[in-house]
Amino acid sequence: MGVLRRWFGPSREEIWRQLSDQIGGRFVDSGFWSGDKVEATHRDWVVTLDTYTVSTGKTHVTYTRMRAPYVNPLGFRFTIYRKGLFSGIARRLGMQDIEIGDRTFDEEFIIKATDESQVRSLLLNEKVRELIAAQPDIHFTVKDDEGWFGPSFPEGVDELYFAVVGVIKDVEQLKLLYGLFAETLDQLCRIGSAYDGAANVTVK
Repeated sequence: MGVLRRWFGPSREEIWRQLSDQIGGRFVDSGFWSGDKVEATHRDWVVTLDTYTVSTGKTHVTYTRMRAPYVNPLGFRFTIYRKGLFSGIARRLGMQDIEIGDRTFDEEFIIKATDESQVRSLLLNEKVRELIAAQPDIHFTVKDDEGWFGPSFPEGVDELYFAVVGVIKDVEQLKLLYGLFAETLDQLCRIGSAYDGAANVTVK
């Protein structure tokens, strides 16, 4: 075990248990088929960290994700991710790209939203922008439910959602990600796009 640890570093379980202790969360061992996860509560919201794997035919791709259902009274949704190789092509094809007036942030990220004024109000929060920028890779969005293979949410309930390829085993990065969820949910409340109350939804 010591040799493997020297070669590959701490295990995901070790890092995630450490994260759970540091953010006051709970490490849940769900067994072989479901995998383990971390659940933490910020105010009345439950934030869940886990992984999932997608089969692409010949290979399998594992993703790290974080999720938090919440009451979304206005139906406001957004998606934020780093600009990449195909960002310019997407813009030429007519994809919406909102600029918020922060030159550095606008140069680094693609921002899509159902309401420009709301997303600008969300990103007026400097801490939210800093926590987004702290993630080396990010796909940060609001989803209305989890599709065929996840729970359907009641009317008016959506999910704050983050996913990236690979398994994150950096406890500081994970703490910053949890901080992003907490600060974003707080800011959504301030701008009227979330209610400070439990969504009464359990994610698997």
